[in-house]
Amino acid sequence: MLKSMTTAALALSLAAAPALAAQKAHNAKITVVFDHELPNVPGKSMRGVLVEYGPGGYNPAHTHAKSAFIYATVIEGEIRSKVNDGKEKVFKTGENWIEVPGDHHLVSANASKTKPAKILAVFVVDTKETELTTPDP
Repeated sequence: MLKSMTTAALALSLAAAPALAAQKAHNAKITVVFDHELPNVPGKSMRGVLVEYGPGGYNPAHTHAKSAFIYATVIEGEIRSKVNDGKEKVFKTGENWIEVPGDHHLVSANASKTKPAKILAVFVVDTKETELTTPDP
């Protein structure tokens, strides 16, 4: 089972690589760490994505898959985030937020220029989705 999860995670990360590369993230590493179909919700999967920002790291503005409901929690450091027309907020270790389908993520960045930061983002998404993130044009 671990081998199939590893294979699925690798396939997902390779499929998502073009979109992630197009973002031109700065000092950021994005890794799919979990991918599993939900047995009681046909056609849906849960995917865990670890976003690691070095000091001053960020991802440019983007949207996620149209079916994606996202729960994100800061597991290290502090993250600056702005979704849609909301205010930019700084989330500290242990704090979290959600993004609903169609949300526009305008700011996603490490709040520190000297320390790293990490987010674990858990997506509930259509199983057929291959690209979790689409950069703004």
